[in-house]
Amino acid sequence: MEEPDDAYIIKSNPIVLRCKAMPAMQIFFKCNGEWVHQNEHVSEESMDEATGLKVREVFINVTRQQVEDFHGPEDYWCQCVAWSHLGTSKSRKASVRIAYLRKNFEQDPQGKEVPIEGMIVLHCRPPEGVPAAEVEWLKNEEPIDSNLDENIDTRADHNLIIRQARLSDSGNYTCMAANIVAKRRSMSATVVVYVNGGWSSWTEWSNCNARCGRGWQKRSRTCTNPAPLNGGAFCEGMSVQKITCTSLCPVDGNWEVWSEWSVCSPECEHLRVRECIAPAPRNGGKYCEGLSQESENCTEGLCIQDIETASDIALYSGLGAAVIAVAVLVVGVTLYRRSQSEYGVDVIDSSALTGGFQTFNFKTVRQGNSLLLNSSMQPDLTVSRTYSGPICLQDPMDKELMTESSLFNPLSDIKVKVQSSFMVSLGVTERAEYHGKAHSGTFPHGNARGFGTIQARNKAAYIQNLSSISTRNELKTTAIFGHLGGRLVVPNTGVSLLVPHGAIPEESSWEIYLAINPRESSLQPEGPDVLLGPEVTCGPSDVSVSSPFALTIPHCAEVNSEHWNIHLKKRTQQGKWEEVMSVEEETTSCYCLLDPYACHILLNSFGTYALIGEPISECAVRQLKVAVFGCLSCNSLDYNLRVYCMDNTPCAFQEVVLDERLQGGQLLDEPKLLHFKGNTFSLQISVLDIPPFLWRIKPFTACQEVPFSRVWCSNQKPLHCAFSLERYTPATTQLSCKICVRQVKGHEQILQIQTSILENERETIAFFAHDDSNFPAQMGAKAFKIPYSIRQRICATFDTPNAKGKDWQMLAQKNSISRNLSYFATQSSPSAVILDLWEARHQHDGDLDSLACALEEIGRTHSKISDITETEIEEPDFNYSRQNGL
Repeated sequence: MEEPDDAYIIKSNPIVLRCKAMPAMQIFFKCNGEWVHQNEHVSEESMDEATGLKVREVFINVTRQQVEDFHGPEDYWCQCVAWSHLGTSKSRKASVRIAYLRKNFEQDPQGKEVPIEGMIVLHCRPPEGVPAAEVEWLKNEEPIDSNLDENIDTRADHNLIIRQARLSDSGNYTCMAANIVAKRRSMSATVVVYVNGGWSSWTEWSNCNARCGRGWQKRSRTCTNPAPLNGGAFCEGMSVQKITCTSLCPVDGNWEVWSEWSVCSPECEHLRVRECIAPAPRNGGKYCEGLSQESENCTEGLCIQDIETASDIALYSGLGAAVIAVAVLVVGVTLYRRSQSEYGVDVIDSSALTGGFQTFNFKTVRQGNSLLLNSSMQPDLTVSRTYSGPICLQDPMDKELMTESSLFNPLSDIKVKVQSSFMVSLGVTERAEYHGKAHSGTFPHGNARGFGTIQARNKAAYIQNLSSISTRNELKTTAIFGHLGGRLVVPNTGVSLLVPHGAIPEESSWEIYLAINPRESSLQPEGPDVLLGPEVTCGPSDVSVSSPFALTIPHCAEVNSEHWNIHLKKRTQQGKWEEVMSVEEETTSCYCLLDPYACHILLNSFGTYALIGEPISECAVRQLKVAVFGCLSCNSLDYNLRVYCMDNTPCAFQEVVLDERLQGGQLLDEPKLLHFKGNTFSLQISVLDIPPFLWRIKPFTACQEVPFSRVWCSNQKPLHCAFSLERYTPATTQLSCKICVRQVKGHEQILQIQTSILENERETIAFFAHDDSNFPAQMGAKAFKIPYSIRQRICATFDTPNAKGKDWQMLAQKNSISRNLSYFATQSSPSAVILDLWEARHQHDGDLDSLACALEEIGRTHSKISDITETEIEEPDFNYSRQNGL
């Protein structure tokens, strides 16, 4: 009627096996082939009501100890045997096992990152157990029911399968295993479903940015179709495309000549007309200003149709006489008041009319005037003195100066001494000088008393202005410049300023400064645009020059107009940045000459300037300089390698050198040039070929990868990767390895490191090819490669037009200046500006041979002598020496 069932012993609790038979006289259990003792049986009898037969039920207990002590080939088993008058009956064998569940999973699920709509498979192998554990999956601690979601399958060998990943499937997944003994949790697996970015459609092409002539059109797209999510890849390619365009130039309208006057009308008027057709406005040009019709009296005011009677004539005559009488009265009163004036000084000043500083007269005052500084002296009423000079009375302090000084004292040696366009000094025989108001932040030089009572208030403001430029002396230089001009150089940065001869007026001098702004530039480019060089400030900003000065700024772009569009920007007084010009633009306001490693800019105003590069294609190359520095760490067994990737400009390298000097670093190999393309691929830096039994590096740290955006948009901040190497013994003093720097699918550079880690045995590698720290400022003739006398002869020759075309345009062409020649045409001496540009380009080499060859090719030279000095140039032609220059 009832057979014993399989059972599991949980912990130390015994199990009960039951057996029931009808009709039965005896029931006994046999376990593992041996009869269980009769005393261990518990027997119960009852009567079956339906048949009236006797029913017997027997129980036995099986303990954990019994099962553990059995060592047979099978599991521990028991069966019951029943006897009756009909015979013997045996039940099935019931196995008895000890239940358990181990703690550790045989396989934990692993986290995954899968694209959207991809398949997710999480594997789970539960711990070993008796009976076998059943598996349940949790997502964010909530059970997963695969019956409610057809996209999820948990039936395949305890694994979780998500056929098509959705964003909602991201989360933490846990595998739960349980049997009758315990429950176990696996390690959580994080699943991230990411979305790679996709480009939207291109916008329409924009209007041509040039109102007239050659310009640019652009269109853009955004990485929003879809936008990258959960770490998905950003769209590859450029977000902006540009093409060249040409716009029709607008033509403003102009009036044709007036027509003939019409016949005089009964109203005593005649008319004439004109039309706006010479030419007519087109392409958006302005319409003519003014009237298209004009009328006037044709009887010279004698039209008599309105005067009907003689009484009218009398009326008008009386009115005229009254007007004349009033005018006479006004003039008389004015003359009377002037004659009663107490002041004896008449200032005849025409500056109010001309807007400049003109000649004025001082007449001596009448005797006894209270304004005289020395009233006891008898003035000569017949004497008047005339003073010519730029007298400016716009400042209240200046007016006080003019009133209280000896100007009104009739001494014999009053004179006006002009020092600059902003200052007037008035002196007497004792040479006492007074200075008018100077512009804020600037001051002229040349007098022993350059800061008197009036100018003391400007000195503090000027010094404060200079101190705010840079806190590092290595990135700033100043000098006093006069009429002879000169050159300023920020040492070892490639930044220089050339002030030509004659740019500053005679008898004037100014303290000019040149500085590289701190590493963190205030100019933040937008989108893929990059800052190609340092942010440079020259000043003072309110100093005016009569001819352009040359500012040289290094850059890191590989020059190619098909891949780059380079702009020059200037910071306004409000701190905003505005575009000055594009390098390829035709303009007469300034000029940019782009050399492979520097941009030479001709400007007329001082300020803060920077170069911005706009990549037009993925082939745009940003040149990076790769340098390796090394030094011992605090632990004498460790050696630190620091790899820098910076813009290929001397100033960027200068910043790294200054930082490394503070850290005790040493340059281990000559820096290499890496061409980094704007193709969105990352940069990899790795250490190779480390001696295996002398040095070691931590596992998985020998290679570092830098994302593209961090390299491309570094904004003048050098990229820095550090590697730590450890010696096995202090006896190792030599290090040899390789540093590999490469762009994925791009350019690669290998730096060979072969150095001693001891300071006294290490070879020194020069930092800079041109160390110009000894000459940060040069004034006068020393600053220029071309002697001034020869420069004058060249300008006099080439500024004059020539029928054969051998003029300044040929000089520009021979010096590789072929673009935007209209800028030079607007200068008073085009040849002088071309030579200034040549001086800026050749400040290091001073390659006078190239200039001499250019002049010879033009045909201006006919002979060559060994040496030339200024006193030897008497002939009308030029003579050049290849050995000693021009």
